Amino acid sequence: MKVKVTLDSSGRRGKKVSVVTGITHNPQVIETLTMNLKKACGAGGTIKGKTIEIQGDHVAKIKKYLEKDGYSVA
Repeated sequence: MKVKVTLDSSGRRGKKVSVVTGITHNPQVIETLTMNLKKACGAGGTIKGKTIEIQGDHVAKIKKYLEKDGYSVA
């Protein structure tokens, strides 16, 4: 599965958020993946639909984790 990891700060009063999009799994898998990413980054985060948001600039850590987990990261 191909996912995209980007850094976003628009509409967040300058705070940076790492955003993972393109996940097509069911909600339970997305929830588990979110918990694991938050632990790996040591940061908070949330799920919005099929998008995962992790607080802070953790793009490199997230890409490394997802590639190790078998995802194709763009």
